[in-house]
Amino acid sequence: MRIKRSVASKKRRKNVISQAKGYRWGRKSKFRLAKDALMHAQSRAYSDRKKKKRVMRSLWNIKINALLRAQNMKYSVFINQMKKAKIVIDRKVLAQLAKNHPTIFNEIVAAVKK
Repeated sequence: MRIKRSVASKKRRKNVISQAKGYRWGRKSKFRLAKDALMHAQSRAYSDRKKKKRVMRSLWNIKINALLRAQNMKYSVFINQMKKAKIVIDRKVLAQLAKNHPTIFNEIVAAVKK
């Protein structure tokens, strides 16, 4: 008996084409081109999710450093003194404090300088 697979393959092709919606030229309508374009797009999306974390951490460091430079202090020295003083606040929270609550951030800096 012959097995018919048209329903499953049509569903798979339709799914790939719908995911490629908005792509340019034949990549939005031709299955072979759409499949290749999706493969590249998904691999880049995966790596860029990882890259986003690196970029955000460097932005936090820049925000912290900007406020520290106004107080004649370096970022690396500040982080080192925080570790020695056993103050455990992550960089994300420090950056938020530096941006939104500079008085609290200045108190932390004063505590670290002691």
